[in-house]
Amino acid sequence: MASTLQTQDSPRPGGFPAIRYKRNIPKRGPSGLVILTGLTAISTLGFYWASQTIQELRCDSYRRTRASLQREAEIMKDVPDWKVGESVYNTKRYVPPSVFVLPEK
Repeated sequence: MASTLQTQDSPRPGGFPAIRYKRNIPKRGPSGLVILTGLTAISTLGFYWASQTIQELRCDSYRRTRASLQREAEIMKDVPDWKVGESVYNTKRYVPPSVFVLPEK
């Protein structure tokens, strides 16, 4: 039998393309830096609003206390030895006022 010249299959010139075997999962959602920046901004805004509210409450409390002392001075002006704003309790500890009398509008 006459032998025929056989050639081995070779890769094409430039080679075969790479086989893609990795999973191609798309990136979802914002990055960690974006989440951290948003959280910081929201927290800063919340602390600012809270501090403003506390300041308003303190100013309101001070105003109400001064008005209460003025009403007390007006009501008790005829009572001898009455000291406006002096504690009526027999203790040296601070006792916060528990009742506010709101002026009528």
